[in-house]
Amino acid sequence: MKKQWLQLAFFNLFLVASIGVILRYKIAFSLPFIDQKHLLHGHSHFAFSGWVTHLLMTLLIGVLSKSKGNQVYGEYKWYVYANLFSGFGMLLSFPIQGYGLISISFSTLSILISYAFTIKYWKDLNRYRSGLVSSMAIKFSLLSIVIASLGTFALAFMMVTKNLHQNWYLASVYFYLHFQYNGWFFFAILGLFVSKLELIEGLVSPLKKIVQLFGIACIPAYFLSALWLPIPIWAYWMVLVAAILQVIGLAILIKTILKAKEAIKRLFSNKSIWLFQLAGLAFTIKILLQLGSTIPNLSQLAFGFRPIVIGYLHLVLLGFISIFLIAYTLSNYFLETNNQINKAIGIFVFGIIVNEILLMAQGIAALKYWGIPMIDLGLLFAALILFIGVSYINLCLRKIEIKE
Repeated sequence: MKKQWLQLAFFNLFLVASIGVILRYKIAFSLPFIDQKHLLHGHSHFAFSGWVTHLLMTLLIGVLSKSKGNQVYGEYKWYVYANLFSGFGMLLSFPIQGYGLISISFSTLSILISYAFTIKYWKDLNRYRSGLVSSMAIKFSLLSIVIASLGTFALAFMMVTKNLHQNWYLASVYFYLHFQYNGWFFFAILGLFVSKLELIEGLVSPLKKIVQLFGIACIPAYFLSALWLPIPIWAYWMVLVAAILQVIGLAILIKTILKAKEAIKRLFSNKSIWLFQLAGLAFTIKILLQLGSTIPNLSQLAFGFRPIVIGYLHLVLLGFISIFLIAYTLSNYFLETNNQINKAIGIFVFGIIVNEILLMAQGIAALKYWGIPMIDLGLLFAALILFIGVSYINLCLRKIEIKE
């Protein structure tokens, strides 16, 4: 069951990459029979549910199995399958109708499933992993699932009442994205990472401080994405404190890792260390960019240009989240690796780097209202590299034994 779920996660990533190629092709050339906006909705919703959420669920269940035993996979299978059902439902319905009855129904179903998973997993944490620092981080992630859904409901309300004010619409979108990216995704990843590090003697205290700092900063840090709104001065100072707390948390995390680097290396496979380092670099850039965005004029400028927003979202989703998840899975569940899987992952990572460089170049050029020649072809090329890399990974997984 675990093997099937892991393989399915990477197949879902293949589907996400495939749609990414289509989206980039349509921008560079023409596919008149495809609605770009509708397909983009399907792409993003499935990237969240079919790739990241599915793999996070699988890995979190794996953490729980260390305390509860492998029967836990049977207990959670219907949550995993229900999440996949809603994910594929959104993948198929959004490209056809955009925000319509069917797609919204699948989206609502996805939220209800996340609620059920949260309740079940929270109870199991209290029963089997109470008092652990990793459990604290995971609980922050589960709370964020619920909070993020409020942004979705706000969007639905505006659409039903046909009261789509631009500022409130964007504020709701960024609310949802913040508590997905910086809540559910980030704290689940932190929980997975801490679940390994808390085994090292002397690390519990700094790890607890790290989780608490990011936990305190999470809610006010939402306004880092909304500084373009006319917020009161007290809210701005609260945002600035949140950004500083994140930097302090990052500094303690780096210091802790460097202090125990030899012990940490023994917990993860050597061939995954470079991936963790890349993910860490992307996360560091993310935190520093968020600190920089506390400058109001810079924030208004950045969020006023779509290429910059897209570049930032891809930095986090691909550069940090996806690379970390691949590294963690590679280190903990692939029984053995070979040159082929390493090459495949290398191609995928190279595609991420090329994609990010081009997106950031496009964003910086947009600030000056400059156009970059053949940038659309370049981004299509990057999408093709990502597609080739993830296709190769899926082929390699057929030949690699996964720990059951």
